[in-house]
Amino acid sequence: MFGLVVQQLQAQLLSLSAVTASDLVLSAMHTFSKLLVLGSAVQSAFGRPHGSSRLQERAAVDTFINTEKSIAWNKLLANIGPNGKAAPGAAAGVVIASPSRTDPPYFFTWTRDAALVLTGIIESLGHNYNTTLQTVIQNYVASQAKLQQVSNPSGTFADGSGLGEAKFNVDLTAFTGEWGRPQRDGPPLRAIALIQYAKWLIANGYKSTAKSVVWPVVKNDLAYTAQYWNETGFDLWEEVPGSSFFTIASSHRALTEGAYLAAQLDTECRACMTVAPQVLCFQQAFWNSKGNYVVSNINGGEYRSGKDANSILASIHNFDPEAGCDNLTFQPCSERALANHKAYVDSFRNLYAINKGIAQGKAVAVGRYSEDVYYNGNPWYLANFAAAEQLYDAIYVWNKQGSITVTSVSLPFFRDLVSSVSTGTYSKSSSTFTNIVNAVKAYADGFIEVAAKYTPSNGALAEQYDRNTGKPDSAADLTWSYSAFLSAIDRRAGLVPQSWRASVAKSQLPSTCSRIEVAGTYVAATSTSFPSKQTPNPSAAPSPSPYPTACADTSEVYVTFNERVSTAWGETIKVVGNVPALGNWDTSKAVTLSASGYKSNDPLWSITVPIKATGSAVQYKYIKVGTNGKITWESDPNRSITLQTASSKGKCAAQTLNDSWR
Repeated sequence: MFGLVVQQLQAQLLSLSAVTASDLVLSAMHTFSKLLVLGSAVQSAFGRPHGSSRLQERAAVDTFINTEKSIAWNKLLANIGPNGKAAPGAAAGVVIASPSRTDPPYFFTWTRDAALVLTGIIESLGHNYNTTLQTVIQNYVASQAKLQQVSNPSGTFADGSGLGEAKFNVDLTAFTGEWGRPQRDGPPLRAIALIQYAKWLIANGYKSTAKSVVWPVVKNDLAYTAQYWNETGFDLWEEVPGSSFFTIASSHRALTEGAYLAAQLDTECRACMTVAPQVLCFQQAFWNSKGNYVVSNINGGEYRSGKDANSILASIHNFDPEAGCDNLTFQPCSERALANHKAYVDSFRNLYAINKGIAQGKAVAVGRYSEDVYYNGNPWYLANFAAAEQLYDAIYVWNKQGSITVTSVSLPFFRDLVSSVSTGTYSKSSSTFTNIVNAVKAYADGFIEVAAKYTPSNGALAEQYDRNTGKPDSAADLTWSYSAFLSAIDRRAGLVPQSWRASVAKSQLPSTCSRIEVAGTYVAATSTSFPSKQTPNPSAAPSPSPYPTACADTSEVYVTFNERVSTAWGETIKVVGNVPALGNWDTSKAVTLSASGYKSNDPLWSITVPIKATGSAVQYKYIKVGTNGKITWESDPNRSITLQTASSKGKCAAQTLNDSWR
C-alpha cells in the first residue's frame, strides 16, 4: 500500500505531530482547491477531459496526493500502539480503528481492519525497507499470537471458534458487549497479512524466523478458515448474517497462499489444498448474470440489492498482478469486476445530493450500499479510494499484458467512458487501447478528486462525509480511510503486491462444489521474539518451491463423518472416539460437526477430520449436546472403521462415512 509514502518519508517525517502535519498542508490544500475548481470549470465547458482540461485535473489530483500522503502516513502510525499519539493505552502492535471514543465508539481493535492496514504496511516494507515499519510489523505478530488465545463471546481457542470474534479492547482483552458475531473474515485476512511478512523473511534469508515465529500464528488462522469458511457469519459491515462475498474471496486467497507458504517452509497445509478449490467454487454463486453484478451477501440480507462496496474491496484485496483479467478470482480488470464496478457506482449516482448534476461516466461519491442508513447512509472515503484503486489495478494489468478485451458483459462499463468502443480485443499499439486507458485513468482520478473535494484543509480523513453537504461525519481519523488512500495512490503509481498464485488456484476449480470443512488443530503460538538485524538480504533467498498439488504425509487420512440426525434449535452433534484426533473418548474434546448442509428433509451434520493411521481400527460414536450442555450418547455398540492409507507417494488418503443416529 504505502511504497510511495515510505520512499519520501525520512525519520523527521515519522516524528511529525498531527498539528505540524496540518500546518504543512494548508497552503497546498488551498492550491489544490483552486486547481480542482479550474479543472471542473474547463470540463463543464468542453465535456470529457481532453488535452489541457485533463492536465488541469491531473495536476489537481497530483497536488492533493503529494500533500495528503504524509498526513495519511502520520495519522495511520498515530493509531498504532504502543507509541501512537492517538492510541494511548493500546498494546504494542495493536491498531485502533479510530481515536473516537463516543458517537461512535471506535476506540477498539478490529481483527479485519488491523489486518488490512498491516497488509499495506508489509507491502510497503517490501518496496522500501524501513526499521520503524518492521518494528510495527513484529509487534503486530506478537499481539496477534496473544489475541488468538483470548476467550470471548464467539468462543474459545481450543476449537478455534474464538478466532471469529470481530473486535477486542485495545489492551487485548475481550469485548463482551452485544455485537454481530462471529465475523469470519478476520482470520483469513490476518493470515494474508502475516503470510506477506513470512514471504519477505524467506526472500531475505530468514526462513527459520518465518517458520518458528510467524507460521504458528498463520497456521491457526488457516485452520479456522478451513474449518469455518462455510458457516454463516456477519458481513464486513457487521450488520447482515449470512455468506459474504468479501469473506469468501478472502478465505480462498488465504488458503491458496497458505498452501504455498507451507511448501516454502518445508511443511504442509493439506487442509488448505483440500478446501481452497471448494471455496473458489462457492465464490461463483454470488454472481448475478442477469444484472451483471455481484450480490455481496447471500443466505441473509436479501432485502438489499447486493450492490455493495464489499465486492469492490474483495476485488482489490485479491488483486494478483500475475493473474491477468481472471473472472473466477474476480480480478480488477475481469469483465465481471468491471461490470460490477459500473453497477455499484451507478447505484449512488442519483442517491446523494452532492452527486446532483454529475454526468454518467464521471466519478461520484460512493458509500457502502444504497440501502445504508448508518449515520444517514453517507458516502465513505475508503469506498471512493477503493473504486479508484480497482481501476488503477486494471490499467496496470492492461499495460502489462499489452491488450484490452471488451466483452458483452464489460461493454457498458467501457461505453460510459469511450462511447465508440465495441466488443473485441485491442492491442497496446491501437488508438482504442490508448483512448480506453486514458479515459479509465481520468475516471479513476475522478474518485480521488471527489474524496479530495470533501477532505478538510488539515487532511484528516473521517469514516464518512455527509451526503448533502460533504462535511466529514462519523468516526474521526479512521485508520482504514488512511490505509485505503495510501493503497490507491500506490496502485496509481504502479506499485503492486506480489502474486498470491491466483492463476494456479483457478486451474483447480472443481466441476461440482462441495461443502467440505476440515476440523482444525489449534496450538498457541508462544515464540514471539524476533532476532535483531533482520535487514534486507535478497542474495540469501532460497530457490522458489513449486506450488503443492500432492500430499507429503500419506499416513494422514481425511475422514469425512456424515451423520444424519434431526435436531432442535441450539443442539449440536459431535463425534468422539479412541484416537487423539477424536478426543480419546473425552467428550470435552469431541469434534463438532457442521450443520451447513442441514435441511428438514435431509438433516445432515458433517465434518472432515485428519486422523493418523495407526494400523488398528478407529472406534467412534456420535453425541448430541443440548443448549444446557447435557450430553446424549447414541446407542451401543461403538462404531468402527479401518483407515486406508494412500496407495502411493503423493496421493491423499481419504474416506467417507455415511451414518445415521442410533
